[in-house]
Amino acid sequence: MSIVIAEPTNYAVGSVASAVNAIQPLDGFISYSIEFSSFPDFAGNISNPNEFSDNLLENLGALAGIKPYIRVGGNTQDYAIYNSELAIAINGTYNNSRSPDYPTTIEIGPAYFESYSTWPNVKFAHGFNLGGNHDDRQWETLLVTAALACKALGKDKLYWWEYGNEPDLFATSSQGPVRPSNYNESDYVAEWLNGTRAIKSVLEANCPDLLGNDTYGYLAPSFGGTGNHLKAPLTWADGLDEDKDIKLFSSHNYISGAQSLGVTLQGTLMNHTRTALSIGAHVAENATIRPGIPYILGETNSLYNQGRPGLSDSFGAALWAIDFAAYCAAAGVARVHFHMGTDYRYAAWQPVDTPKTPRATKPPYYGNVAVAAFLGHDGASVAQVEFTGASSNNGSSAVDKETDVAYAAYVGGAVARILVLNLRAYNYTLNGTGGADFNPEPRPVRTYGFEVEGAGGLEGALVTVRRLYANGSDAVTGIAWDGWSYNYELDGGRPVRLGNVTTGETLRVVGGGVEVRVPDSQAVVLDFGTGTGTGTGY
Repeated sequence: MSIVIAEPTNYAVGSVASAVNAIQPLDGFISYSIEFSSFPDFAGNISNPNEFSDNLLENLGALAGIKPYIRVGGNTQDYAIYNSELAIAINGTYNNSRSPDYPTTIEIGPAYFESYSTWPNVKFAHGFNLGGNHDDRQWETLLVTAALACKALGKDKLYWWEYGNEPDLFATSSQGPVRPSNYNESDYVAEWLNGTRAIKSVLEANCPDLLGNDTYGYLAPSFGGTGNHLKAPLTWADGLDEDKDIKLFSSHNYISGAQSLGVTLQGTLMNHTRTALSIGAHVAENATIRPGIPYILGETNSLYNQGRPGLSDSFGAALWAIDFAAYCAAAGVARVHFHMGTDYRYAAWQPVDTPKTPRATKPPYYGNVAVAAFLGHDGASVAQVEFTGASSNNGSSAVDKETDVAYAAYVGGAVARILVLNLRAYNYTLNGTGGADFNPEPRPVRTYGFEVEGAGGLEGALVTVRRLYANGSDAVTGIAWDGWSYNYELDGGRPVRLGNVTTGETLRVVGGGVEVRVPDSQAVVLDFGTGTGTGTGY
């Protein structure tokens, strides 16, 4: 198969200013949220650890300087009931009328907590059951699992705690309400304070070494969004942080729904305007409350209800994930946890073979790798680069703010790396159907020029070019980052250099600027070599 590349059709100019407005995210910015019921699949247990998952986490750790933080939670944390006599980690029953993607009646046993011992150098947030699922064993479960979780994690593996998933939807959930329709912010705050104080009492008795200011705290309130039944500003005003133990203001975000009308790859995901509006609501929420702690997305991904095939598992979704994460960093979201579960369409990887899905590294993972490489491990700050001038073959404006996107990473006040995204969808199969017929239309290429403030001292210097490559936005295989594959079938997720992908590409700084050609549906990182996090990691 050959892909035809068209000649450049336009030229966009971005002005990369000083780092005055750049924002530095937290370490481990690219992190994950794993569905509570799926965690044993992703991590394995002491006798059979999931090395594939750990290899993928190690890859990101090599790029970022620290492995991703893992939040274990989601809808199923509020279904989980403890059974001390259960011989296996988890016993889940599916009710397809509630969800075909995860069990909605769940018991966990002592073996569940083994999964916290399989990934070296990873910190976890364990999610406790607040929703209850109409099971009168909920409170006993909280007390018992708090003791088990604190002993399983200890100081070395504890990130923070979480009590309840998306309580703003408890009264309205499509999986079945677990609170009355008049449930309000003060009701929730009372429950949350009562439960977290009980957890603290359990820790005092079982894990007193976890009660220090650097080890005891929560991700909260973990609302499903900014406009649901409960509102975060009222929740904080009603005293959510009365005990001053919330360490990260956590919210959740999905761009749209898997079954929502009108959802498309180009219009919904590969659309910077849509992404900016979605994140803007979180930025505004944080500015209203101003709690004085970092704001994170403790759970996020493309399309809620586990994603849509052909969209959430495509290369276009990987490009969306890059733009989404980079914009979060530039907007002040301090860390992003991409959510996933077994058989979830939007997952970064499938951890085990199932009748539905083979074990595999999926396109979104490659998007996560590209962002980790862009951010590096040198404490970079991030700002969006605005395109200030453009020209096209016919003299008209060539910049499309929905698809022409760039970000700069600054180290020590100087530009270290530039991330360039051409979000125009290009289907390599005919009409994007994924069939055997290829798109006869050539793949357009755009030229992006960057005028870099302070680059005069770099005149003539070489700039390293690293590309996130696939045959098109509809591709689900054949993806590579700078010539590296992380596919399971090659070496269990470890990096393998591909011989059929061009690498080692360089550009020169000329006149204080640099130009790069980017095909439609591709991402590129330009490395000026001025930081220590050069983005290879190998």
